[in-house]
Amino acid sequence: MNDLVKLFETIRNRTEEICAPLLTEDYVVQPIDFVSPPKWHLGHTAWFFETFLLLGKDNYAAFDPQYNFVFNSYYESVGARVVRTDRGNLSRPTVADVYEYRHHVDKEIIARMDEIESDERLREILILGLNHEQQHQELLFTDIKYILGHNPLFPPYDLGYRDPLPFSPVHNAFIKFKEGLYTIGHDGEGFAYDNEKVRHQVWLEEFEISTQLVSNADFLAFVAAGGYQNFAFWHSDGWQWVNDNKFQAPLYWYQIDGEWMQYTLNGLRKLNLEDPVNHISFYEASAYAAWKKMRLPTEQEWEVAAPSLDWGRRWEWTNSAYLPYPNFKKEEGAIGEYNGKFMVNQMVLRGASDVTSKEHSRATYRNFFHASTRWQYAGIRLVKDS
Repeated sequence: MNDLVKLFETIRNRTEEICAPLLTEDYVVQPIDFVSPPKWHLGHTAWFFETFLLLGKDNYAAFDPQYNFVFNSYYESVGARVVRTDRGNLSRPTVADVYEYRHHVDKEIIARMDEIESDERLREILILGLNHEQQHQELLFTDIKYILGHNPLFPPYDLGYRDPLPFSPVHNAFIKFKEGLYTIGHDGEGFAYDNEKVRHQVWLEEFEISTQLVSNADFLAFVAAGGYQNFAFWHSDGWQWVNDNKFQAPLYWYQIDGEWMQYTLNGLRKLNLEDPVNHISFYEASAYAAWKKMRLPTEQEWEVAAPSLDWGRRWEWTNSAYLPYPNFKKEEGAIGEYNGKFMVNQMVLRGASDVTSKEHSRATYRNFFHASTRWQYAGIRLVKDS
């Protein structure tokens, strides 16, 4: 077995391992528009390989011509697709059908692996597809958690689940970085998404950044101090968001019989005060920073400081809008839709999380979501100006 086949099988199998604890009924649920049913993730990641590596080659016939409509996500140039809010209405194809589809595509890709490996462009698409699948593995964790965490019974995903990076309390400190010219962006070695390029210089003013993330205990103090009721700490949009939704605490926090509880992948548990706060929106992160009379880092500050920080348990909101780097170039065709068209109305997160594939934990990685997003594993790091 060559290395590329092994990598392909390992990543494809990992997706199915994540779904193994689910019951059949769990695969179809879509409690809100931004959450996709697990069955859809399974089908979409197979669709990516079929669409970009198999269709139109060697007389390959689509496994099911309707699947392009069902499992296309946002690729306008590839054709029509099911509206995102309707993914939970897809009782058909069945879960068994989708697994059959995955295994069919896997077999066809492996049979063509020599051809793919010998063609630089096809190999690049395969590697992109594998990284794309790993992104959906993280989305599977967050979407499954949302599905089960909004079930009135709070069923556990897996009682045996353990965070891959156990928490070890470390004294918090602030590290100072002097003003000056710094270089950020992907250095050209190994895989990177187009939004991590091109490597370039940035000027930073002097700043101090926390070595540790904000903890649940830290954020609980903000809640207890009435942080969700005081408009002084919030952006205008954030204040409207809080009031429209009547939020009083982070996602998955519940006060039961006078005690704070939190839904986890192990089920409902007593809030671990030492753990980094999780499932925070940009609005909440920014409000907390204002309450502490500090701010969030810019993504440039975060990347420069990353080698000196303890990071990897939570995606970390930055104060940077998601925009292209200087000399950013969008690829032609459908592949070019991957990142560039989302560079508006989104904020950048840096780092990684407990459910991020380890291959995606790199200092140049640019995650991005809308400011109201909080179903992802997102937390807070503070900066103070010198």
